[in-house]
Parts: sequence; C-alpha cells; structure tokens
Amino acid sequence: MNKAKDNNSSSETGTIENIKLLKGEWLSRLSLALAPNIKAGFPSPADDYLRDSLDFNRDLIKNPEATFYGRVSGDSMRDAGINEGDIAVIDRSLQPTDGDVIVAYVNEEFTIKYLDLTHKEEGYIELRPANPDYSPIRIDGTDNFRVWGVVVWTIKQWK
Repeated sequence: MNKAKDNNSSSETGTIENIKLLKGEWLSRLSLALAPNIKAGFPSPADDYLRDSLDFNRDLIKNPEATFYGRVSGDSMRDAGINEGDIAVIDRSLQPTDGDVIVAYVNEEFTIKYLDLTHKEEGYIELRPANPDYSPIRIDGTDNFRVWGVVVWTIKQWK
C-alpha cells in the first residue's frame, strides 16, 4: 500500500507537521471589551458597540480540563486559514466527526488536518491537508493513529 507523505515546511526533516502543545491557565480571568457587531463593509463608530466583554476562558473554552493550545508549524492547512504560528485551541473531550479539523497523533508525530471518514467502510480514513502542495495521509490498521483532539478555535497574530 502506497502512503502519501506529508512534509512540513522544513522538508529535509521528513517528519509530519509538528504542533507545540501548551496547557492553558484557567483560574485567572481577563475580561476584554467586545464589539459584538463589526461590519466588514462601511465603518461605524465602534465605541457605540463596546457594551459587552470577552473572556477567553469563559467564552472560548467549554471544557477547560480537556482543552489545550497548540502552536501550528507548517503550511499544510493554509487554505483553511490556519497558518504557521497560529494557535489552535484543541478540545480533547469532543467526539470528532467527518470534516472536522483535528490534531492527530500518527506514527509518533502530531499533525493538524481535516478528518475524512468517507472511506471508513473500505478499511481506511484520510487526513486531508488544505494546501494542494500536500497529499492526504492515508490511515489504515497498520498505523499508530489516534485523534488527539478537535480544533475548536484558531488564534492568529496579525502584527
């Protein structure tokens, strides 16, 4: 069986795209002002909308004991808007479904990909990149594989 290789941005290593995992601090709170209705068209006075707050621990994390952050390395998910240096918020308590973006543990390495279960009855599944420069990773019974968690948010730095 011929398996496609998924190389990270430093192809000389020949490893699957790595993700550096970070555990969050859930006990502290930091409320930030939230503008709930930002239009992507014509601008509006933002101060009129600053009446709510956003707390990452309260609003983005539903299962703190099972949630981790991971810093993305590589560009295999760029067309999904997940880029080098982004932070993925990963919930390990969620049951993955077809089409979810997941963090998977495959043959001793972590990778972030779309979960494709359409070939499950044929004895394999695929982890699909969001970049045409990469091939899907075919997973069958001979692979050391598990879904490590479901990506529920990504955080990116623009500057």
